[in-house]
Amino acid sequence: MKHLFSAETGCLFLSLEVRKSNVFEAVKESVTTRQAAEYYGVQVGRNGMACCPFHDDRHPSMKVDRRFHCFGCQADGDVIDFTARLFGLSGKEAALKLAEDFSVRYDAKGHDPPRRRPVKQKISEELRYRQAEQKCFRVLCDYLHLLERWEQEYAPQMPEETWNPLFVEALQKKLYIEHLLDILLSGSLEERASIVAEHGKEVRKIEKRLSEFAASHPAGCYERSRSLSAGAEHS
Repeated sequence: MKHLFSAETGCLFLSLEVRKSNVFEAVKESVTTRQAAEYYGVQVGRNGMACCPFHDDRHPSMKVDRRFHCFGCQADGDVIDFTARLFGLSGKEAALKLAEDFSVRYDAKGHDPPRRRPVKQKISEELRYRQAEQKCFRVLCDYLHLLERWEQEYAPQMPEETWNPLFVEALQKKLYIEHLLDILLSGSLEERASIVAEHGKEVRKIEKRLSEFAASHPAGCYERSRSLSAGAEHS
């Protein structure tokens, strides 16, 4: 907005300048880092935390909202910085990619028009593997915690008591899952990659089982007490 003086009328008046945003401003106004992260395959929890894709992060240490900040490697910035890091692009290339992927309109004056560029359009294989490894580790950790809980909560109290299937599963699977987690924690890259590749299908089944168990056992630890009470009533 500018103040202009008219020599003819001797009046002061306002001139409104309407300027469309350039690609950088338009993208940052239209797309949050969280939206971009989820669009490009980074899993973000309800609390806005995610495993950082920029370092070997096994536990969520990156906060993602309109901007992002990793408390582990200290990576920080806005949605353009995030996309540039993720795909190895310059700031301008990242802004243009976001504008194209999210259909953001902007004033192209002074900027190259959006076009198909010889840059990576999908997450790199290295990042894809890192995310698969993080997911594998997270699912196996959740399963191990559940097995440890089952081993305690469903342990038979009397010698003649029938063993609960969940207690049996805990005995059968606990050492095996601990072995896989040990490799993911301290194994070489080749050993970790082997676990991810060879046990990917099994991990997906475990993840599905965990979800189904959580949905069908909202009370969890109360099931044993209910079954024991029912047994007492029939005795």
